[in-house]
Amino acid sequence: MEHISLSVPSPNSTFPTSFQMSNGDEELNSRLVSLLPKEEEEHSLSTRICAESKKLWMVAGPAILTRFAVVGVLISTQAFLGHVGSLELAGYALSFTVIDRFAVSILLGMASALETLCGQAFGAKQYHMLGVYLQRSWIMLFACVILLIPVFIFATPLLELLGQDKAIAKEAGIICLWFIPVIFSHIFNFTFQMYLQSQSKNMVISYFSVFSFMFHLFLSWLMVIKFSWGLHGAMTAMCISMWFPVIGQFIYVLCGGCPETWKGFSWSAFSDLGLVAKLSLSSGLMICLELWYNSILILLTGNMENAEVELDALSICLNLSGWGMMIFVGLLAAAGVRVANELGAGNANATRFAIVNVVSTSAIIGVVLFVLFLVFRRSIAFIFTDSEPVLEAVADLSPLLAFTILLQSIQPVLSGVAVGAGLQKMVAYVNIACYYLVGVPLGIIFGYVIGYQIKGLWVGMLVGTLIQTLVLCYITWKLDWDKQVELARERVNKWFLPESPE
Repeated sequence: MEHISLSVPSPNSTFPTSFQMSNGDEELNSRLVSLLPKEEEEHSLSTRICAESKKLWMVAGPAILTRFAVVGVLISTQAFLGHVGSLELAGYALSFTVIDRFAVSILLGMASALETLCGQAFGAKQYHMLGVYLQRSWIMLFACVILLIPVFIFATPLLELLGQDKAIAKEAGIICLWFIPVIFSHIFNFTFQMYLQSQSKNMVISYFSVFSFMFHLFLSWLMVIKFSWGLHGAMTAMCISMWFPVIGQFIYVLCGGCPETWKGFSWSAFSDLGLVAKLSLSSGLMICLELWYNSILILLTGNMENAEVELDALSICLNLSGWGMMIFVGLLAAAGVRVANELGAGNANATRFAIVNVVSTSAIIGVVLFVLFLVFRRSIAFIFTDSEPVLEAVADLSPLLAFTILLQSIQPVLSGVAVGAGLQKMVAYVNIACYYLVGVPLGIIFGYVIGYQIKGLWVGMLVGTLIQTLVLCYITWKLDWDKQVELARERVNKWFLPESPE
């Protein structure tokens, strides 16, 4: 008997996303469709904006708060080390922005595959698969960390090979050993974030992260200022603070916080790893190419004259940029969840509206931060250092920092849209073309050939980011979202439906 597929377009429908009906059941088909809720387009624009913004900020708010707290632990550690000594500050800047970011970008990218998998599974009401994919992601990321450990152990010779100052490279090598337990904590921090935010349950992560950040400030003050333990005290406080949220998240999930999506540890986690590996590698490549961009800027700066001051100033600017970017990374996560949920539910129009809403929201925030960074261009650096040469260098770079923040308000959100739709590989190609074929060569030309030094390097990078943002805007505008709904439906049928909870 010939079969046809009935697709349910409304994300609020109580019916499955896709099911089979025979030609003889056409009357039943029409009755079922008549029972579906009216399209959201019939509501007023203001009502739709409010409803969509509520869904957006249910994910974005906790995601931003969580990332602020996590990055706050890392950046506040740098702030404490900045008052220990200039060499310690430069060593931490080099290890954090080059070695640690190299590893974090791989892990974060691979973990972001869960945004696609969990988001579309949740939209398709295949709740049991979220826990299975969480465990599969743990396996992939743990194997990846094992392969990355030698990079941290041999950080000093690697940095010297890349032309970095020997004294700074030696200090960075010591600090990198302290980052090894932190890297292991990222396996669970990143994956729990993706898993919980796909269900709009990531507020619990915020509670743990914020408490961890406040505890870290006290612990760092105690070990660095009160007991004068210097570098070792600061890094010990960081390691403890990074593992605290992991323990809390385990307790929450394993003790019944997600009864629909966590069915316990399953042997299914060891099957079909190829699908997770394929999507994880695509996601990892996309994120790596974005985050390594700033690392290249740090490496190029380390080869300049007066490298210590220049490196300190640039690392402060990039950390301020990174802290501000946490807002947009939170919106990236929300964009991925909203797009994945709506595609999984089969609603192309709601997907388009969600994209417009999140991009507009992020752009407005970007303009506000752009103005603030221009106004407080010098005073904000006092958080990290009281060195007058470094303060002047930061003030000189602040206009470039402000323009970077403005561009970052759009580009990460568009990457989040791609993650929600499972288009990570396409974004990776765009990143290669714009960042590494345009931005890096222009930075070298402006910085070294023309002689604008660090400003020239940064301008070249900004041009690459601008081109990438414009290309992603064009791709998102031209993408056939009705076709993406069909592709999402195929993924649902292929990935989720054959599985059943144990």
